[in-house]
Amino acid sequence: MADLLPRSSAGAGLLQWNSDFGIREITPHLSGDLVERMEYLYVRVVKARGLKWSGDIDPFAELRLGGYSCTTSHVEKTVSPEWDNVFAFSRERIHAAFLEVFVRGKGLAKEDYVGGTRLDLAILPDAPVSVQPDSAPAPQWYPVFDNKGEHRGEMMMAVWFGTQADKYFDSAVHADAAFAVDDKLAAHIQHKLYAVPRLWYVRVKVVEVREVVFADKARVSEVFVRSRISGQVQRTRTSTDHRWRDEENGHLFVVAEPFEDHLTMSVVGVKNGKEEVIGDVHILLTHLERRWDARPIHPRWYSLVQPEGATKVDKFSAKININLCLEGGYKVLSEPVHYLSDVRPSASELKREPIGLVELGIREAVGLAATRTRDGRGSCDAYCVAKYGVKWYRTRTVTDGLSPRFHQTYHWEVHDHCTVLTVAVFHNSQIGDKGGLVAGDPVKDVLLGKVRIRLSTLESGRTYAYAYPLISLHGGGVKKMGELRLAVRFSNSSTLGLLQTYTQPHLPPMHYHRPLTVVQQEMLRREAVTIIAHRLGRMDPPLRLECVEHLCESHALRWSMRRCKAHFFRLREALEPLSAASTWFYHVCQWTNPVTTIAVHIIFAMLVCYPGLILPTFFLYKFLLGMQNYVHWQWRHRHKHPWHVDTKVSHVEAAHRDELDEEFDEFPTARPPEVVRMRYDKLRSLNARIQEIVGHVATNAERARRVMSWRDPRATVLYLMACLCLAVITFTVPFQAVALLTGFYLMRHPYLRKRLPDMPANFFRRLPCKVDCLL
Repeated sequence: MADLLPRSSAGAGLLQWNSDFGIREITPHLSGDLVERMEYLYVRVVKARGLKWSGDIDPFAELRLGGYSCTTSHVEKTVSPEWDNVFAFSRERIHAAFLEVFVRGKGLAKEDYVGGTRLDLAILPDAPVSVQPDSAPAPQWYPVFDNKGEHRGEMMMAVWFGTQADKYFDSAVHADAAFAVDDKLAAHIQHKLYAVPRLWYVRVKVVEVREVVFADKARVSEVFVRSRISGQVQRTRTSTDHRWRDEENGHLFVVAEPFEDHLTMSVVGVKNGKEEVIGDVHILLTHLERRWDARPIHPRWYSLVQPEGATKVDKFSAKININLCLEGGYKVLSEPVHYLSDVRPSASELKREPIGLVELGIREAVGLAATRTRDGRGSCDAYCVAKYGVKWYRTRTVTDGLSPRFHQTYHWEVHDHCTVLTVAVFHNSQIGDKGGLVAGDPVKDVLLGKVRIRLSTLESGRTYAYAYPLISLHGGGVKKMGELRLAVRFSNSSTLGLLQTYTQPHLPPMHYHRPLTVVQQEMLRREAVTIIAHRLGRMDPPLRLECVEHLCESHALRWSMRRCKAHFFRLREALEPLSAASTWFYHVCQWTNPVTTIAVHIIFAMLVCYPGLILPTFFLYKFLLGMQNYVHWQWRHRHKHPWHVDTKVSHVEAAHRDELDEEFDEFPTARPPEVVRMRYDKLRSLNARIQEIVGHVATNAERARRVMSWRDPRATVLYLMACLCLAVITFTVPFQAVALLTGFYLMRHPYLRKRLPDMPANFFRRLPCKVDCLL
């Protein structure tokens, strides 16, 4: 595997952290700025008028700047076309003195050249650098001449120098590629903001059906109900009394706003082992009642309609009693709980006010691995996707470069800082070797690497500028695909509100009042990912399915021997303090160090004689130990680097090739025979559950250990202040009273308990753990 671990060289202004897969700190180029200012030559081609040419033409404009060229869209059969296309050329790539703009006709029989104009860039009016949205100059008319110098019409254009802060940057076609950029390719490489639709759960609970008969008027003895929303299908158990009152929670479906689908309920009868649809009912989702709490929903009766093509029954009056509602109190999970970027429920009535703002600057990628060959050399067409909450940003695709520069800034409102910001780098496989879109069936975009940033580990107001390694894992091993340089800053609007979130439940209250099972969560999460991918795939340019699956971690529960080993070693590392304490006590009993043993005897005798000092001593010791860790942390590295993918924690460096081949094998497997395949798949499903249990235990153990490591400074401050207060309280209050109150509180009656977790549990679940380091 050594050939898959390339060595990286430290660039100028970078600090090597620990290994080739480590994070390197970057010195900000401009104080207070997340990205550098990049200058572009913007050319806005608005329209033309009075084009002189015999016959019908489909005019379009062609721009040439040195070796770069691009074209506008075509307008059919007119001499006054309107394009309003904007093109951008990076100023550092401009090596030509003139900009040439030609008007051509697509439908001309002999010569497609109508005329053109030539602009000297050296004498262009110097427009102010585009830092305001209205800084672009007004377009003006330029004459168009043919090769003989005859006037052939006029063209309206605007040419100016600006930066990525220009209002036309997002819609501009970045035409400084090694090939000509046409209008079809331009739509697939532009910058884009994707708004993820709001997702809801639909709860369907069938109560009973009445007056159901087969087409031959025979009595129906066994019946079940099938529910369908788009591609989601669920069914009830088979009932002989046509009632399902024992099914308390019913079935859940995932839908997205605006509600375009409808719910179809089919009553199916079983006769002689065969199934026959007795009747259907179609219900619009917009007619369903919405709720965001645990209040009961009253069922309604719906009349069934016989299916098309079935033998009609006279006086058909079958009915079904259903309990339907749109659940707005849940957070529809589309990603694993550990990587949630938004914890707000679906109902807008329950939305909380933002507590801060996170800003992300995607600077550049360095040393990307070549993913294709173009003109006999390695090349890559890279773009980034930043995901947080309901806003996903896709940067423009920088074509034909192994070190693309993006320098784009994005920001999101933060409603809960115990969330994760994800940035992924992809290779755009839809671009052909010589430009243009790939003909035929499109291929999948290649994931080059991901970066996860947990906001709770960031200090408020501080800019983190680091180069993150892009690590790719496949069946052959792990490989470094380059580096991604990011700058991120989190700022909070209210420190009190920020600290208050540690005492609140991580998920909305409905997840605790009516919790979902693990199987339900995973099934609904897969459906949510499918819906998001479908909606984002309908946008222009579409965000591809593989991008959504990688960003939502759709394969997080896939069986992997490597992940099981990683969770096991995480658990072993988290439990090392218990092993160390046991070893220390063993040495005390063995009198390895007599001085230490005598001191332990004295302290033990004091605590036995004065039991009131036990709790104050314990909490004071925790407080002093946490302060010692803080001083040690401040003295060595005041600003710890953010967590990132760790190959050792992920256990990829020691993984066997067979384990990786098993991990990337499809489910169900196709390699063994049928019997072995069935047993193999059952083993993988069982071990996947064990893997999650071990990971959950490891997460809780890491949280208990990391509470005083100052990884989350705010949580550590709250914990230390609580320890100090408890030390004072337990010192002043008699030990017997504290013991009685504590015991009575833990053994209190269920009527005195709340279904929501208490404050210590909420605080503990928000502590960071090393799950962010897993690959």
